[in-house]
Formats: sequence, structure tokens, C-alpha cells
Amino acid sequence: MDSPHGAAVTAEDFGLKGPRGWAFRGVRLDAPPGALVAIEGPSGSGRTCLLLALTGRMRPTEGRAEVGGLRLPRQMAAVRRVSALGPVPGVSELDPAFTVAEHLRERALLQRRYDGSLRALLRPRAERTATARSRIEAALDAAGLDPATLPKAERTSVRDLERLEALRLSVALALIGRPLLLAVDDTDLKLSDAERAEAWELLRSVADGGTTVLAVCSQAPGDAITVRTDNTATTGTTAADATDASEPAEAPEATAEKTTDEKTIDEGTADAFAETGRA
Repeated sequence: MDSPHGAAVTAEDFGLKGPRGWAFRGVRLDAPPGALVAIEGPSGSGRTCLLLALTGRMRPTEGRAEVGGLRLPRQMAAVRRVSALGPVPGVSELDPAFTVAEHLRERALLQRRYDGSLRALLRPRAERTATARSRIEAALDAAGLDPATLPKAERTSVRDLERLEALRLSVALALIGRPLLLAVDDTDLKLSDAERAEAWELLRSVADGGTTVLAVCSQAPGDAITVRTDNTATTGTTAADATDASEPAEAPEATAEKTTDEKTIDEGTADAFAETGRA
């Protein structure tokens, strides 16, 4: 049963195929509300496609999945309404020319415009402003980002943020909408060991707060429910399996030069984006 804040995510024989082959196939997952789920695999193995399919933004080809009791692909639009994307290259990237304040203000306005009730829209302007500010502050606190510590405070441009700061900002923007499910791509990309630990601590704290988290990575932490996309049959561990794991799973080494198979998977993934009508 779902909590008020998180959504259970399940999948069985879940797959997505493009004209040049499978982006991912055979995914099995059983994650309770408030779980931290790591989608682990090398670049080009369909990790991002799986992330977008489970958030209702790409249409799967086979199998079944549910997010908070909403079926995929039948209820993709409803799944999109209860989920939010953190950083996903090509889909929900930060604008490097925007300041932190501009990003926050824009997201709050969009949230009020598209997700607010008619009664909320008719409230006095001062009340609407105070509500928006409260949401922003709560999201920043959950993401562990204090604008006052940035070089130019809220006037700091995204291009001047460190990668971990940009990740925190993306997560904060996603949390303004109070989603049941948060999805983050490339969680550990270009991070030092210390920064990687901080990134996982951030996502773990979001999950501990009740929001289910899906995070793409090259190597999952030992306490996460893990789905691997580096083979044909992709299996997600259960919550009990994740709790019992004493060592993180060893991720395949990514080579600097992609193999022919990896290039083919990348092409298939690109085709899948075009063919499945990414929302």
C-alpha cells in the first residue's frame, strides 16, 4: 500500500524495443514506497530509457509495470503527474544562463499554473507568493542546497555551479511539485568518491522522507534496491535483498572507446526516443 508521499514501483518482464533492437528487456522490480532504487549499468545499456519508461515518459513495448497503482503504459499521463525528473540530459537539463533564483521562480510559477487548483489560483497574490516561497524553501532544505553559500547567492548562474550543487538544484526543482516518485539520471557521473557519497546521501535522505527515488548510476550503493541493465535479463533486488547486501555490486568497467555492441545500443536508444513519443 502506498504512503502519502511515495509510490510503490513494480515491473515484470518490462521491455522497450526500437527499430534497431532492445533498449532494455526483462526488467523485474518490486520496490515499496520511499525506496531508493538504483538503475545500474554501463553507458549505452538502456538505463535512461528505463528511467523514462518507469516515469511515464517513454512507452514500453512489453511486460507490465505499476507506479503507485497506476499501470504502464495505460496510465502514462497519470504516472507523469505523480513523478518528477531531476537532471536527465536532453530532457530536463538546467539552463546554464539562468540563475538559481530564476530557475526556482520559473518552476514555482509553472507548478502553480499547471498543478494548482482553481481555488488556489484565486487566492490573494501575497498568499500565493508566500505559499510558493514556502514550497521553494522546503525543497531547498530537502535537497541540502543553501543559496547563501553560493558565490553570488541566488544570483549565481547555473554555469558557475559545481556538479554536486547543480544536482542539488535539479533535485530541489523536482521536489517543488511534491512528487511521489523522483527520477535522477547520471547520479555518479564526473563525481569524486567524496562527492559520490554526498550525492547518494542526498537521494537517501529524499527517500527517507517518503519519496520513492529512481537513480541511474554506474555503480549502485549496497543499501539500494538495484536493477541492472548490462544483460538481457534485468532483475531488480527486493527491499530485503538490499538490506541484506553487505557489499555494493561490482559494476562493469566502462571503456573509453565504446564497443560495436554499445554503439548499436546507443543507436537503438536514440531510435526508441523517436519511436515511442517521449513526453
